[in-house]
Amino acid sequence: MSNLLKAMNYDYPSEIPFSSWILPAAWPHYGDDLVKLAKQYPEFLPDIPDLDNPILPNSYRYGSHIDEWGCVWSNINEGMEAIVTGHPVPNREDILTLKIPENRDGSLPHGFMYLRLLDLRGFEEAMMDFAEECDELQILIDKVLEYNCRQIEYALPKVTDFMAFGDDLGMQTGLAIGAEKWRKYLKPCYKKMYGMVHAAGKPVYMHTDGRIIDIIPDLIDCGVTMLNPQYRANGLEDLVEVCKGKVAINLDLDRQMFPFATPSQLDDHVRECVEAFYMPEGGLGISIELAPDTPLNNMAALFDAARKYKLYKRF
Repeated sequence: MSNLLKAMNYDYPSEIPFSSWILPAAWPHYGDDLVKLAKQYPEFLPDIPDLDNPILPNSYRYGSHIDEWGCVWSNINEGMEAIVTGHPVPNREDILTLKIPENRDGSLPHGFMYLRLLDLRGFEEAMMDFAEECDELQILIDKVLEYNCRQIEYALPKVTDFMAFGDDLGMQTGLAIGAEKWRKYLKPCYKKMYGMVHAAGKPVYMHTDGRIIDIIPDLIDCGVTMLNPQYRANGLEDLVEVCKGKVAINLDLDRQMFPFATPSQLDDHVRECVEAFYMPEGGLGISIELAPDTPLNNMAALFDAARKYKLYKRF
Protein backbone atom coordinates (compact mmCIF):
# COMPACT_ATOMS: atom_id res chain seq x y z
CA MET A 1 0.00 0.00 0.00
CA SER A 2 2.84 2.38 0.81
CA ASN A 3 4.35 1.97 -2.66
CA LEU A 4 0.94 2.24 -4.31
CA LEU A 5 0.36 5.57 -2.59
CA LYS A 6 3.81 6.76 -3.60
CA ALA A 7 3.20 5.66 -7.19
CA MET A 8 -0.17 7.38 -7.14
CA ASN A 9 1.42 10.64 -5.97
CA TYR A 10 4.63 10.40 -8.03
CA ASP A 11 6.60 10.17 -4.80
CA TYR A 12 9.38 7.78 -5.91
CA PRO A 13 8.20 4.34 -4.74
CA SER A 14 10.96 1.91 -3.81
CA GLU A 15 9.45 -0.65 -6.20
CA ILE A 16 6.61 -0.88 -8.69
CA PRO A 17 3.50 -1.95 -6.77
CA PHE A 18 1.96 -5.18 -8.07
CA SER A 19 -1.47 -6.19 -6.79
CA SER A 20 -3.39 -9.37 -7.50
CA TRP A 21 -6.83 -10.80 -7.00
CA ILE A 22 -8.06 -14.33 -7.63
CA LEU A 23 -11.75 -14.61 -8.46
CA PRO A 24 -13.53 -16.61 -5.73
CA ALA A 25 -14.56 -19.30 -8.22
CA ALA A 26 -10.91 -20.21 -8.83
CA TRP A 27 -10.31 -21.38 -5.25
CA PRO A 28 -12.73 -24.35 -5.27
CA HIS A 29 -11.82 -25.03 -8.91
CA TYR A 30 -8.16 -25.67 -8.06
CA GLY A 31 -8.55 -26.43 -4.35
CA ASP A 32 -5.43 -27.33 -2.38
CA ASP A 33 -3.19 -26.88 -5.43
CA LEU A 34 -4.05 -23.18 -5.53
CA VAL A 35 -3.54 -22.90 -1.78
CA LYS A 36 -0.04 -24.38 -2.18
CA LEU A 37 0.72 -21.91 -4.97
CA ALA A 38 -0.56 -18.97 -2.93
CA LYS A 39 1.75 -19.87 -0.06
CA GLN A 40 4.70 -19.57 -2.45
CA TYR A 41 3.79 -15.93 -3.20
CA PRO A 42 2.64 -14.43 0.11
CA GLU A 43 3.53 -10.89 -0.98
CA PHE A 44 0.88 -11.12 -3.73
CA LEU A 45 -1.61 -13.51 -2.13
CA PRO A 46 -1.59 -12.83 1.62
CA ASP A 47 -5.22 -13.82 2.20
CA ILE A 48 -6.07 -17.47 1.57
CA PRO A 49 -9.77 -18.23 2.01
CA ASP A 50 -11.22 -21.14 3.96
CA LEU A 51 -12.15 -23.52 1.15
CA ASP A 52 -14.75 -25.23 3.31
CA ASN A 53 -16.44 -22.03 4.41
CA PRO A 54 -15.70 -19.20 1.97
CA ILE A 55 -16.92 -15.70 2.76
CA LEU A 56 -18.50 -14.27 -0.38
CA PRO A 57 -20.35 -11.04 -1.18
CA ASN A 58 -24.01 -11.57 -2.07
CA SER A 59 -23.41 -11.04 -5.77
CA TYR A 60 -20.85 -13.88 -5.86
CA ARG A 61 -23.19 -16.43 -4.29
CA TYR A 62 -25.35 -18.86 -6.20
CA GLY A 63 -28.99 -17.80 -6.37
CA SER A 64 -30.64 -14.38 -6.30
CA HIS A 65 -30.67 -11.32 -4.09
CA ILE A 66 -32.23 -7.86 -4.26
CA ASP A 67 -30.11 -4.76 -3.68
CA GLU A 68 -31.09 -1.47 -2.04
CA TRP A 69 -32.46 -0.07 -5.30
CA GLY A 70 -34.66 -3.11 -5.94
CA CYS A 71 -32.47 -4.62 -8.66
CA VAL A 72 -32.67 -8.43 -8.77
CA TRP A 73 -29.25 -10.05 -9.11
CA SER A 74 -29.03 -13.67 -10.33
CA ASN A 75 -26.08 -16.04 -10.21
CA ILE A 76 -25.73 -19.52 -11.69
CA ASN A 77 -22.00 -19.88 -10.98
CA GLU A 78 -20.95 -19.33 -7.38
CA GLY A 79 -17.72 -17.41 -7.11
CA MET A 80 -18.35 -15.38 -10.26
CA GLU A 81 -20.16 -12.05 -10.35
CA ALA A 82 -23.95 -12.09 -10.71
CA ILE A 83 -25.89 -10.10 -13.31
CA VAL A 84 -29.04 -8.02 -12.92
CA THR A 85 -32.05 -9.88 -14.30
CA GLY A 86 -34.79 -7.78 -12.69
CA HIS A 87 -34.86 -4.06 -13.43
CA PRO A 88 -37.05 -1.99 -11.07
CA VAL A 89 -37.88 0.82 -13.54
CA PRO A 90 -38.54 -0.90 -16.89
CA ASN A 91 -40.85 1.92 -18.02
CA ARG A 92 -39.92 5.58 -18.21
CA GLU A 93 -42.86 6.67 -16.11
CA ASP A 94 -41.54 4.44 -13.31
CA ILE A 95 -38.53 6.76 -13.00
CA LEU A 96 -40.74 9.54 -11.68
CA THR A 97 -41.83 7.51 -8.65
CA LEU A 98 -38.51 5.74 -8.00
CA LYS A 99 -37.48 6.27 -4.38
CA ILE A 100 -33.87 6.97 -3.48
CA PRO A 101 -32.75 4.31 -0.97
CA GLU A 102 -32.62 5.46 2.64
CA ASN A 103 -29.50 3.59 3.71
CA ARG A 104 -26.44 5.70 4.50
CA ASP A 105 -23.59 3.30 5.13
CA GLY A 106 -20.92 4.69 2.82
CA SER A 107 -21.31 1.77 0.43
CA LEU A 108 -20.63 2.45 -3.24
CA PRO A 109 -20.42 -0.95 -4.95
CA HIS A 110 -18.91 -1.57 -8.35
CA GLY A 111 -21.19 0.00 -10.94
CA PHE A 112 -22.29 2.88 -8.72
CA MET A 113 -23.17 5.47 -11.41
CA TYR A 114 -23.27 4.57 -15.12
CA LEU A 115 -23.85 0.86 -14.61
CA ARG A 116 -26.46 1.69 -11.97
CA LEU A 117 -28.53 3.39 -14.67
CA LEU A 118 -28.34 0.25 -16.80
CA ASP A 119 -29.22 -1.96 -13.84
CA LEU A 120 -32.26 0.15 -13.01
CA ARG A 121 -33.59 0.42 -16.56
CA GLY A 122 -32.16 -2.57 -18.40
CA PHE A 123 -29.53 -2.18 -21.12
CA GLU A 124 -31.82 -1.69 -24.12
CA GLU A 125 -34.14 0.74 -22.35
CA ALA A 126 -31.17 2.74 -21.03
CA MET A 127 -29.66 2.93 -24.51
CA MET A 128 -32.97 4.26 -25.85
CA ASP A 129 -33.01 6.86 -23.07
CA PHE A 130 -29.58 8.11 -24.10
CA ALA A 131 -30.41 7.92 -27.82
CA GLU A 132 -33.63 9.91 -27.44
CA GLU A 133 -32.35 12.08 -24.57
CA CYS A 134 -35.69 11.93 -22.80
CA ASP A 135 -36.41 14.11 -19.78
CA GLU A 136 -36.67 11.04 -17.55
CA LEU A 137 -33.02 10.20 -18.20
CA GLN A 138 -31.80 13.31 -16.39
CA ILE A 139 -34.27 12.69 -13.56
CA LEU A 140 -32.86 9.19 -13.08
CA ILE A 141 -29.27 10.43 -13.25
CA ASP A 142 -30.05 13.07 -10.62
CA LYS A 143 -31.53 10.49 -8.26
CA VAL A 144 -28.56 8.15 -8.54
CA LEU A 145 -26.14 11.04 -8.15
CA GLU A 146 -27.93 12.33 -5.04
CA TYR A 147 -27.70 8.89 -3.45
CA ASN A 148 -24.01 8.56 -4.33
CA CYS A 149 -23.14 11.99 -2.94
CA ARG A 150 -24.82 11.12 0.34
CA GLN A 151 -22.86 7.88 0.51
CA ILE A 152 -19.59 9.67 -0.25
CA GLU A 153 -20.34 12.26 2.43
CA TYR A 154 -20.90 9.45 4.94
CA ALA A 155 -17.78 7.54 3.90
CA LEU A 156 -15.25 10.37 3.72
CA PRO A 157 -14.55 10.74 7.46
CA LYS A 158 -13.50 7.08 7.53
CA VAL A 159 -11.21 7.26 4.47
CA THR A 160 -7.53 6.97 5.34
CA ASP A 161 -5.35 6.78 2.22
CA PHE A 162 -7.59 7.24 -0.83
CA MET A 163 -11.19 6.64 -1.92
CA ALA A 164 -11.74 3.91 -4.49
CA PHE A 165 -14.51 3.78 -7.08
CA GLY A 166 -15.44 1.21 -9.72
CA ASP A 167 -17.68 1.69 -12.74
CA ASP A 168 -17.20 0.00 -16.13
CA LEU A 169 -17.69 2.81 -18.63
CA GLY A 170 -16.55 1.02 -21.78
CA MET A 171 -17.30 -2.05 -23.84
CA GLN A 172 -14.62 -3.95 -25.76
CA THR A 173 -14.32 -1.38 -28.57
CA GLY A 174 -15.71 1.84 -27.09
CA LEU A 175 -18.40 3.51 -25.02
CA ALA A 176 -21.91 2.21 -25.68
CA ILE A 177 -23.36 5.73 -25.44
CA GLY A 178 -20.42 7.43 -27.18
CA ALA A 179 -18.02 9.96 -25.73
CA GLU A 180 -20.12 13.05 -26.43
CA LYS A 181 -23.19 11.85 -24.56
CA TRP A 182 -20.98 10.58 -21.74
CA ARG A 183 -19.51 14.06 -21.44
CA LYS A 184 -22.95 15.67 -21.52
CA TYR A 185 -24.73 13.45 -19.02
CA LEU A 186 -22.16 11.66 -16.89
CA LYS A 187 -18.99 13.74 -16.72
CA PRO A 188 -20.71 16.33 -14.48
CA CYS A 189 -21.64 13.51 -12.08
CA TYR A 190 -18.10 12.18 -11.68
CA LYS A 191 -16.74 15.71 -11.45
CA LYS A 192 -19.11 16.49 -8.59
CA MET A 193 -18.46 13.25 -6.72
CA TYR A 194 -14.70 13.27 -7.12
CA GLY A 195 -14.64 16.96 -6.25
CA MET A 196 -16.11 16.04 -2.86
CA VAL A 197 -13.23 13.63 -2.28
CA HIS A 198 -10.56 16.13 -3.24
CA ALA A 199 -12.21 18.79 -1.10
CA ALA A 200 -11.65 16.42 1.83
CA GLY A 201 -7.96 16.19 0.92
CA LYS A 202 -8.07 12.61 -0.42
CA PRO A 203 -6.99 11.21 -3.81
CA VAL A 204 -9.36 9.30 -6.10
CA TYR A 205 -8.68 5.77 -7.40
CA MET A 206 -10.97 4.65 -10.21
CA HIS A 207 -11.35 1.19 -11.72
CA THR A 208 -13.09 1.10 -15.08
CA ASP A 209 -13.18 -1.72 -17.63
CA GLY A 210 -13.60 -1.49 -21.37
CA ARG A 211 -12.22 0.87 -24.00
CA ILE A 212 -12.32 4.26 -22.33
CA ILE A 213 -9.32 5.84 -24.04
CA ASP A 214 -11.44 8.65 -25.55
CA ILE A 215 -12.57 9.95 -22.17
CA ILE A 216 -9.42 9.46 -20.08
CA PRO A 217 -8.61 13.20 -20.38
CA ASP A 218 -12.14 13.86 -19.09
CA LEU A 219 -11.63 11.49 -16.16
CA ILE A 220 -8.43 13.34 -15.32
CA ASP A 221 -10.43 16.57 -15.46
CA CYS A 222 -13.00 14.99 -13.14
CA GLY A 223 -10.28 14.43 -10.55
CA VAL A 224 -9.09 10.83 -11.01
CA THR A 225 -5.70 10.51 -9.31
CA MET A 226 -5.01 6.90 -10.33
CA LEU A 227 -6.85 5.03 -13.08
CA ASN A 228 -7.19 1.24 -13.36
CA PRO A 229 -7.68 0.63 -17.13
CA GLN A 230 -7.51 -2.58 -19.15
CA TYR A 231 -4.56 -3.39 -21.39
CA ARG A 232 -6.48 -5.34 -24.04
CA ALA A 233 -9.42 -3.01 -24.53
CA ASN A 234 -7.36 0.18 -24.73
CA GLY A 235 -4.02 -0.86 -26.19
CA LEU A 236 -0.65 -0.20 -24.65
CA GLU A 237 0.48 2.48 -27.11
CA ASP A 238 -2.73 4.49 -26.72
CA LEU A 239 -2.56 4.23 -22.93
CA VAL A 240 1.04 5.43 -22.89
CA GLU A 241 0.18 8.38 -25.13
CA VAL A 242 -2.86 9.46 -23.12
CA CYS A 243 -1.79 8.58 -19.57
CA LYS A 244 1.96 8.56 -19.06
CA GLY A 245 2.98 11.55 -16.98
CA LYS A 246 -0.61 12.82 -16.93
CA VAL A 247 -2.40 10.42 -14.61
CA ALA A 248 -1.10 7.53 -12.52
CA ILE A 249 -2.34 4.13 -13.68
CA ASN A 250 -2.66 0.75 -12.07
CA LEU A 251 -2.58 -1.19 -15.33
CA ASP A 252 -4.84 -4.24 -15.57
CA LEU A 253 -2.80 -6.84 -17.43
CA ASP A 254 -4.26 -8.73 -20.37
CA ARG A 255 -6.53 -11.25 -18.64
CA GLN A 256 -7.78 -12.46 -22.03
CA MET A 257 -4.36 -13.88 -22.85
CA PHE A 258 -3.75 -15.50 -19.45
CA PRO A 259 -5.43 -18.85 -20.27
CA PHE A 260 -3.63 -19.30 -23.61
CA ALA A 261 -0.15 -17.77 -23.30
CA THR A 262 3.05 -19.60 -22.46
CA PRO A 263 4.94 -18.64 -19.30
CA SER A 264 7.57 -16.98 -21.50
CA GLN A 265 4.92 -14.89 -23.27
CA LEU A 266 3.52 -13.79 -19.92
CA ASP A 267 6.97 -12.70 -18.77
CA ASP A 268 7.33 -10.70 -21.99
CA HIS A 269 3.90 -9.14 -21.45
CA VAL A 270 4.73 -7.94 -17.94
CA ARG A 271 8.12 -6.62 -19.05
CA GLU A 272 6.57 -4.78 -22.00
CA CYS A 273 4.07 -3.00 -19.77
CA VAL A 274 6.64 -2.04 -17.16
CA GLU A 275 9.13 -0.77 -19.72
CA ALA A 276 6.46 1.29 -21.49
CA PHE A 277 5.27 3.12 -18.37
CA TYR A 278 8.24 3.15 -16.02
CA MET A 279 9.31 6.48 -14.56
CA PRO A 280 11.51 6.61 -11.44
CA GLU A 281 9.14 9.08 -9.80
CA GLY A 282 6.23 6.63 -10.09
CA GLY A 283 2.84 6.83 -11.78
CA LEU A 284 2.64 3.06 -12.38
CA GLY A 285 1.13 0.06 -10.64
CA ILE A 286 0.33 -3.34 -12.14
CA SER A 287 -2.87 -5.29 -11.43
CA ILE A 288 -3.23 -9.05 -11.99
CA GLU A 289 -6.74 -10.57 -11.91
CA LEU A 290 -6.95 -14.35 -12.20
CA ALA A 291 -9.96 -16.48 -13.09
CA PRO A 292 -10.56 -20.25 -13.03
CA ASP A 293 -9.58 -20.48 -16.71
CA THR A 294 -5.97 -19.46 -16.00
CA PRO A 295 -3.74 -22.53 -15.55
CA LEU A 296 -1.77 -22.73 -12.31
CA ASN A 297 1.57 -22.65 -14.12
CA ASN A 298 0.53 -19.41 -15.81
CA MET A 299 -0.47 -17.94 -12.46
CA ALA A 300 2.98 -18.84 -11.16
CA ALA A 301 4.61 -17.31 -14.25
CA LEU A 302 2.81 -14.03 -13.64
CA PHE A 303 3.89 -13.91 -10.00
CA ASP A 304 7.46 -14.78 -10.97
CA ALA A 305 7.40 -11.91 -13.46
CA ALA A 306 5.95 -9.62 -10.80
CA ARG A 307 8.82 -10.48 -8.45
CA LYS A 308 11.32 -9.77 -11.18
CA TYR A 309 9.94 -6.55 -12.65
CA LYS A 310 8.73 -4.84 -9.50
CA LEU A 311 12.38 -3.95 -8.97
CA TYR A 312 12.76 -2.63 -12.51
CA LYS A 313 15.00 0.41 -12.85
CA ARG A 314 15.95 2.28 -15.98
CA PHE A 315 19.16 4.26 -15.73
